[in-house]
Amino acid sequence: MKIRSITYFTETGFPFDDSRIAQAGKFLGEAKKTFQGEGFEVQTTRLALQPLAKTFGSAPIKEAVKYAQDLEAACFVHGIDYASLGVARPDDPASYYEIIPEIIRNTGNVFAAGVIASPLNGVSLEAIRRTAKIIQRCSTISEDGLGNLRFAALANVEPGVPFLPAAYHEGGSPVFSVATESADLAVAAFAGASSLAAARERLVNSIHEAAKRIHNATRKIGGARGVRFAGIDFSLAPFPKNEASIGHAIESLGVEVGAHGTLAAAAFITDSIRRAKFQAVGFSGLFMPLLEDNVLASRGAEGLLTVNDLLLYSAVCGTGLDTIPLAGDISVEEIAPILLDVAALALRLGKPLTARLMPMPNKKAGDEIKFNFPFFANGRVLSHKARPLQNVLGGNESFELDRR
Repeated sequence: MKIRSITYFTETGFPFDDSRIAQAGKFLGEAKKTFQGEGFEVQTTRLALQPLAKTFGSAPIKEAVKYAQDLEAACFVHGIDYASLGVARPDDPASYYEIIPEIIRNTGNVFAAGVIASPLNGVSLEAIRRTAKIIQRCSTISEDGLGNLRFAALANVEPGVPFLPAAYHEGGSPVFSVATESADLAVAAFAGASSLAAARERLVNSIHEAAKRIHNATRKIGGARGVRFAGIDFSLAPFPKNEASIGHAIESLGVEVGAHGTLAAAAFITDSIRRAKFQAVGFSGLFMPLLEDNVLASRGAEGLLTVNDLLLYSAVCGTGLDTIPLAGDISVEEIAPILLDVAALALRLGKPLTARLMPMPNKKAGDEIKFNFPFFANGRVLSHKARPLQNVLGGNESFELDRR
């Protein structure tokens, strides 16, 4: 198991306040050394800011690009690997959404997100359309389609999630949280298990012990006295090799990912995570990011694992639709209904979900895709069943969904 990220949440003010980034960098540097001293490999340190409207207020939103570039430069100086500029929300002017592709285009390590649904605003059809436009525009930033790696649509996602692009700070005093890369715990727990009960017990114990070590490390960080620890997002995030593949872990239980029975396996793993005792934050569930997992990518390439399957599994686990390769010519009108389904699931089930959709330039469904990127597996473009929304669902309303 690795620490995917130690994420620090703060406000930076406008104009840009470098001293707060310096404070964050100092804290994260000490935290990283502390975790390494406890035997953890720390992959990244990250910074997350408040929503865009809280940063810029009445200032011209066009200044956001320069602000993002300054933030990126300051993070480099102060030893922070990545930053989230925050989120655009449905009540914001459209310009807060529209500037995001330019922020992505003009930076290399800055992330952002757009909210499409929340308990306060309900499901926003207008925000869904705005977000679909961002996805389409970001898909053309680079030939490999990785522009959307740094953008996600958020549904029912609260502040404090340590995974980017979902991370943002509601405001107030700084806090920090920890994200894990821990699919390998499930692989080890399920290997050779004599029963489901034994598999569950081994996974729960592994998570509990790892979380205990993380909690112990947080108490040794000297700077933590003034920075509240929000918790651990103990999601079983994978890496594209068998020993760290959540797909491999699922299949070791006895079902090919995408075949009937996968939903039950996903529910079983998620339930096991929830039985472990730790201070949870964020998703703390089963991640199924297609391109970040070699087995998931392979099953997608075979046609066994589809967009609809991943939506179905999101009902019992997961982050929603993460790193999903789609045809490069998918239209805004076809992206919107996919986002609408994610939004409806999130609010109806009262759980956080995201959509990180990745149209692949000049590719169509079934085409092979290869990446020169160590965190992605090669695969094929998935087909989709989206059709443009019509009548009232094609409008600009927001609507409530009571939690089930």
